[in-house]
Amino acid sequence: MLIYYIIIGGFALLSWLVSQRLQSKFEHYSKVHLRNGMSGAEIAEKMLHDHGIYDVKVVSTPGRLTDHYNPLDKTVNLSEAVYNQRNAAAAAVAAHECGHAVQHAQAYQWLTMRSKLVPVVNISAQFSQWMIIGGLILGSIEGIGIWGWYIAVAGVIFFGLGTLFSFVTLPVEYDASNRALAWLKNKNMVSQQEYAGAEDSLKWAARTYVVAALGSLAMLLYWIFRIYAGRRD
Repeated sequence: MLIYYIIIGGFALLSWLVSQRLQSKFEHYSKVHLRNGMSGAEIAEKMLHDHGIYDVKVVSTPGRLTDHYNPLDKTVNLSEAVYNQRNAAAAAVAAHECGHAVQHAQAYQWLTMRSKLVPVVNISAQFSQWMIIGGLILGSIEGIGIWGWYIAVAGVIFFGLGTLFSFVTLPVEYDASNRALAWLKNKNMVSQQEYAGAEDSLKWAARTYVVAALGSLAMLLYWIFRIYAGRRD
C-alpha cells in the first residue's frame, strides 16, 4: 500500500501547488483593470450575443472560483467577484465559461461525449474504489476468490470510466479557453497587457485539469497492477 499513499500524496501535493499558483495568478490579474470598464457579467453577455446565443442567462453564484456553465438550465454561473469586477481575471473567466455555452450551442463533440459520461461517472465514482478494495480482499479468500477478482475487475472498469472522463474534459476545457481568448482578441475587448493576463490565468486553470487527469490515470494503473499481482499470487 506504500505506492498507493505515494501516488495519493504526490498528486495531492501537486494539485495543491497548482491550485495555489492559480489563485496567485487570479489575485495578480484581478489588479489589471479593463480599459473598457466592463464587468465580468457584461463581458459574458456580450460574448453570448456575439455568438447569436440569447437563451443562456448569466447569473451570480456564491464562492470563489466557483464559475461554471450549466447545460441543463442554460446558465453561465459566475462567482460574485467575477460577476461584478472589471479586470483581466474576471474577463478571462467569464469568457471561458461562455466558451462552454458556445460549445453547447454548436454541439461540440467532446462536450457531447463528456455530458454522456456524467451520469455513469457520478455513480461509478462512489463505488469503484470500494469494489476494487473489497474485491481484492475477497480474492484472497480461498474458495470464493474468483468472485472477488470479478468484483475488483468491475471496479477497475468503473474507475476507468472516471479516468476517461478526466481526459475527455481536457479538450473541452482547452477549447473553451481558446474560444474565449480568440473572441477577446478579435473583438478588441482587451488591451495587449490585459490579453496576456487573461491567457496566463486560463493556462493555469487548465493545468488543474491536467493534474487531475494524470492523477486518475496513475491510480488506474496502480489498481490494475494490484489486481494482476494478486491473481499471480
